[in-house]
Amino acid sequence: MATQQRPRSQSDHRSAPRRATANRSRPSPSRGGKSPNEGEGSRSAARDYNQRTQRFIHEGRVDKSAEEAKHAIDSGERDELLEAERIGRGPRRT
Repeated sequence: MATQQRPRSQSDHRSAPRRATANRSRPSPSRGGKSPNEGEGSRSAARDYNQRTQRFIHEGRVDKSAEEAKHAIDSGERDELLEAERIGRGPRRT
């Protein structure tokens, strides 16, 4: 006994084959693509930051920078630095 297939109407979207969208056809870094935009969790930026931080530490520049910061706070720059910190901790602009 053969069953009859009913003709597909425009409103019957459930059985229609899915088409590839523009988003699916773009290369994705997570799928091995070579997109220059890594998104919010940029691994190359994190790697660069970590390398520069390690270099800063290994070159012995931490103590020198700490001394410079201490002198700046103890000098006439104190008010200007505190104002900059207050602005930096304030509400974010978009």
